[in-house]
Amino acid sequence: MFAKGISFALNGLDGIQVEVEVDIHNGLPKFDIVGLPDAAVKESKERVRSAIKNSGFIFPNKAITVNLAPADLKKEGAYFDLVIALSILRAEIEDLKFAEDYVIIGELGLDGLIRPLDGIMSIMISAVKGGKTKFIIPKENAQEASYIQGAETIAVENLAEVVRIFKGEQEIKYIESNVDKVFSEQEKFEYDLCYVKGQYKAKRALEIAVSGGHNLLMVGSPGSGKTMLAKCIPSIMPKMTMEEALETTEIHSVAGKLSREKGIVATRPFMTPHHTATIIALAGGGQDAKPGIISLAHNGVLYMDEMAEYPRNVLECLRQPLEDRQISVARAKLYATYPASFMLCGSMNPCPCGNLGTKGAICNCSTSSIIKYRSKLSAPLLDRIDIQLDIEGVKYEDLSSDKLEEKSELVRKRVNRVRTLQQERFEGDKITTNAQMSEVHIKKYCKLSKECDEVLKAYYEKNNLTARARNRILKVARTIADMEFSEDILPKHLIEACSYRSKGTNERKY
Repeated sequence: MFAKGISFALNGLDGIQVEVEVDIHNGLPKFDIVGLPDAAVKESKERVRSAIKNSGFIFPNKAITVNLAPADLKKEGAYFDLVIALSILRAEIEDLKFAEDYVIIGELGLDGLIRPLDGIMSIMISAVKGGKTKFIIPKENAQEASYIQGAETIAVENLAEVVRIFKGEQEIKYIESNVDKVFSEQEKFEYDLCYVKGQYKAKRALEIAVSGGHNLLMVGSPGSGKTMLAKCIPSIMPKMTMEEALETTEIHSVAGKLSREKGIVATRPFMTPHHTATIIALAGGGQDAKPGIISLAHNGVLYMDEMAEYPRNVLECLRQPLEDRQISVARAKLYATYPASFMLCGSMNPCPCGNLGTKGAICNCSTSSIIKYRSKLSAPLLDRIDIQLDIEGVKYEDLSSDKLEEKSELVRKRVNRVRTLQQERFEGDKITTNAQMSEVHIKKYCKLSKECDEVLKAYYEKNNLTARARNRILKVARTIADMEFSEDILPKHLIEACSYRSKGTNERKY
């Protein structure tokens, strides 16, 4: 008896079709799985055997061979349990009309229950692109599957239920689509700019950074409000589009960080790794080449508090994703590339004690310790941060005032207008914000008058900037001009853009 079913394996965010072939014939009882299975796949023999028996069916006392094709692809995880069990039962149950056009995914418990799996959304998206439209998945993965358009999905709870469906004894109920309900709930933010007293220059810089998608570094003494400002960023960012939500959800699903109840990441991620985080935790990798915190921040914010406290080699792993907006994770037999388009927001003190340059405070740090502290952020990394801002302490008069500042909601409306302008400008260019501009875009959209060129040249030569730093200034100036709906970059826009280059990180004389 021969039976065949379709399932999928994961390679990074890509689903790869796997044909599950089962051959059952007379001979000494055995149960073999071939096709480069890992330990979890090999162990499925015992899960399948027990699940079939405990679901009230007879496990054939024959020679069983399961082949997972293509044979040269390493198969990992428990994705194939359910399709193997159904293929075996087809040999014993005559009226089991096994539908070979279904993609069947599910891990079996010993009692026949079907357990949820990570990466279901990535698998289904890849399968739909490949022309597959019918799916059987675990019930607990139903929410994330409901957002995949073009899929007819059945969510099942146990093996017996699947058998009843294929025997025609149970009505088929497809998952209802939740696409229209994704963004119906009102977003709620714990932090709002209306509670940030003073800090008008910092709030202006925040608005510019979010409007153009620019990376931001805040340098200031402890208690000056850096963390509070950073936590307000999500409240002024544009709402996620459906495309962005699915991209982000795929990553969180593969990483096993997706909420089973919500099934989708509908708000922009705000990831805050601890300064003891390792390179693998940040960049991804490990035994399963899972995405790291950098990828989990895709379409959102990566906030690194006390940035100079991170090991330098950890910070250096940011350089590639900041430039390419993706990160590659490699291990012995697997190479995966994950999206990593995020806004980097960092904060740090001006020196180890934090008092350097603070009025009324004494800095006890030696010159060598300050140099060592600041050198954690290399020049190439700083060049990739568009806005570098000195944060000053808040005046007592501002703190004691009962007057609320401008609400994040109003700032967000202005940000949305500027983002819309950029989307129209870059239509067809595969970018959406000024921060993503390449050299070609800069030459086209950041043309300078003679007066502007002289302003930038003077600042460039005075501060010994690099070509990359010059381009970053131009990108910020383009965003400031967009905020004033100016077609041309004016001298005042350039001067303001140049002012966002923190002396706290660039000065080498103390």
